[in-house]
Amino acid sequence: MAHSFIAYIDEAGDDGLTGKYRVPGRGGGSSHWLTIGATVWRQSRDLDAVQWAKGILAQMPQQKRTKPLHFKDLDHPQRVMAINGICDKPIRCIAVIANKPIIPEGMYPTKNQLYHYMCRYLIERISWLCRDLRPTVPEGDGRVKIVFSRRRAMNYDDFQAYMRHMRDLADPEIKIHWPVIDVLGIEAFDHGARFGLQLADLVVSGLTAALEPDFYGNVEPRFARMLKPTVYNRNGNYLSYGAKLVPPMDKLQLNAQQQEFAAIFGGG
Repeated sequence: MAHSFIAYIDEAGDDGLTGKYRVPGRGGGSSHWLTIGATVWRQSRDLDAVQWAKGILAQMPQQKRTKPLHFKDLDHPQRVMAINGICDKPIRCIAVIANKPIIPEGMYPTKNQLYHYMCRYLIERISWLCRDLRPTVPEGDGRVKIVFSRRRAMNYDDFQAYMRHMRDLADPEIKIHWPVIDVLGIEAFDHGARFGLQLADLVVSGLTAALEPDFYGNVEPRFARMLKPTVYNRNGNYLSYGAKLVPPMDKLQLNAQQQEFAAIFGGG
């Protein structure tokens, strides 16, 4: 039987924990934030999502229409147009966002360890969302198809093994609702191969823009405000669900501009 849902997963920022983070006005350095996020919709709407993406591309200059949608390649007006093109669609968005500079040195010493840890939080929330929506989505078998944007440094067979290990642990701290997760069906594709991944990139990058300083030290909360209607929440609680910060808000030192993220999602 077909899946009921499909989740496209992408990231913004990097998982470098070198201690050398970007300084406004200078080049180089790692991002301050790592976001791993997903766009989720009914599997039956996957072809609709192709048209959503093509509708955005149709509004681009000719030279950009032949390229995959990528937030970093767009200027500010194009980003506003692109986010506006999806924020009213029947999708749900989830993002798990880590503030890397305050992670203790040596906490994630092995390759992809931070990425896997963040994915655990993300897949927990994808599973809760699909469980919550199942009563209103009768088609399919209740499970979600998970599709990653491929990372060169990531072995997805290893990630499936990591997921199976978590499932077999029966650890109460791991709160994934396993009946909806198709571990063996997890796949990865290049960014340009799936329009769903391109839409996920817009969402994840748009939310991150409210926290990650640009070259001039500024952040842009407008996209987060636009996307808020699509962000997963329960009874108005966003920060535990669709806009999860790691560590929690009360452990972070956000500047005056970044506090707007807290105001948008109820943490201020």
